[in-house]
Amino acid sequence: MDIQENKSTLNVVPKNNEKIKKIWKTALILLAITTAEFIMAFTMPRGILLYVLFMILTVWKAKYIMMEFMHLGDEVKPMIYAILVPIIFLFWLIIVLFKEGTDIFSLRWF
Repeated sequence: MDIQENKSTLNVVPKNNEKIKKIWKTALILLAITTAEFIMAFTMPRGILLYVLFMILTVWKAKYIMMEFMHLGDEVKPMIYAILVPIIFLFWLIIVLFKEGTDIFSLRWF
């Protein structure tokens, strides 16, 4: 029986530089968006503008993650819309529920 050598690295042959660049590009884009959110959280005053910007950047990050990591960027448009449109309606539902909840609270107690 042969004794196998312990290798601590994995050698991929051939090395695909295009995929590696795409992974780094994706990571840097997500890092930039997250950094922008972090800076806005500590520098901007609390208010509707900050919340709207957070929602827009969150949806943008979610879309980018779905397109890259779930490989939906290569799919046909109806498939993409079948996933994105319900997410948009879900955000709309959450916003409307918060708005209606605060209106009912203010009518009931004040």
